[in-house]
Amino acid sequence: MNLVTQVFALIAALTHIVVGTLERFFYERPTVRVFLTTSTADAPEVTLWRSGVAAYNVLLGLGLIAGVVALHTGDITVGRTLIVYLCAFLIASAVLFLASFPRLWRGALGQGLPPAIALLTTALL
Repeated sequence: MNLVTQVFALIAALTHIVVGTLERFFYERPTVRVFLTTSTADAPEVTLWRSGVAAYNVLLGLGLIAGVVALHTGDITVGRTLIVYLCAFLIASAVLFLASFPRLWRGALGQGLPPAIALLTTALL
């Protein structure tokens, strides 16, 4: 798997780990809420939901890192499979997110663009 694919997979991983950490541990801060939802409104009723989403984001990011590590430790099939599957998953999630919340298009772009570039470079290079 080429270097460009690996770099964009790692960008997607880092994005999801950072966002997951913000969702889980720093959502109470108004600046974080604005960054994640465009609203400063307090939303204690979403605590359970955002905790689940945060875990999903962190685990997806860690899965991509595991894929890159597998590539570099000789498990090419495992690494490639993890990267391709998780990138496809993130792209599908971004499309559904955009369709559900068009005003949050920047979030969908941040979620979907790096894995899309990773998959495109896998196919083209």
